[in-house]
Amino acid sequence: MTAGAFLIALGFNLFLIPHQLLAGGISGISMMIGYITGGNIGWLYFILNLPVLLWGWFVVGHRFIIWSIYTVIASTFFLQLLPIVKIVDDIVLGAVFGGIIIGFGSGLALRYGGSSGGFDIIASIVTRRRDLPVGMIIFILNGVVIALLVLFTKNWNSALYSLVAIFSAGKLVDLIHVRHIKLTAFIITTKTDELLAKLLLHPRGITIIKTRGAYSSSERDMLMTVRTKYEIAELSKTITTIDPHAFINIVETVGVIGDFSRPKD
Repeated sequence: MTAGAFLIALGFNLFLIPHQLLAGGISGISMMIGYITGGNIGWLYFILNLPVLLWGWFVVGHRFIIWSIYTVIASTFFLQLLPIVKIVDDIVLGAVFGGIIIGFGSGLALRYGGSSGGFDIIASIVTRRRDLPVGMIIFILNGVVIALLVLFTKNWNSALYSLVAIFSAGKLVDLIHVRHIKLTAFIITTKTDELLAKLLLHPRGITIIKTRGAYSSSERDMLMTVRTKYEIAELSKTITTIDPHAFINIVETVGVIGDFSRPKD
């Protein structure tokens, strides 16, 4: 998370901000406000992320949000620490390599169970309510940010170069962390009731399958649940905390037919 936050700040201060380009998400909004008002982009990034993180606290898993808060705070710290220096004069190079570095940092945060805040959290919340591709949601939200940049600055060049940076960042994130992928977890446990009491607080359904070990002949329950990539880290932590001896098999799910969320009472 710390390395990811450092890379995000590096991409901002050395590549995008010197050319007045935008990153995707809330960081892009903070940059745009900073360019127009002359405000501190690092603090704007922190302040604008606060309501999204608060929203996520009540909707997304606490572990995911805690790590996201850490990454946002660390990114804000590095944004204040690193100087804003134009190390490349070519705006295209600034957009491409800035996007690559930011995407790598954001991908690291997502891969290890957190995020860099902003639209990643919003997209995660939306996918819990509607089974929509996360990439499409983020693309639409970023499109709105670019449209606002054109509206306020009337500068099409900056907007189009910013799209290059956002595209580069998105490609790197996809290489490191596949955003919209469903996984099926098979959990063999002897603490079914304790796990269900915790896991059924989540909107995903769970199926109980009776199993018998071929070697030991002991009967156990196997819990089957489908989760998104965002939710697996929190799921694994919850299971191992309650039952350290649980056997967890996580497999990639090609597709889901039917209601992905647990029906409401």
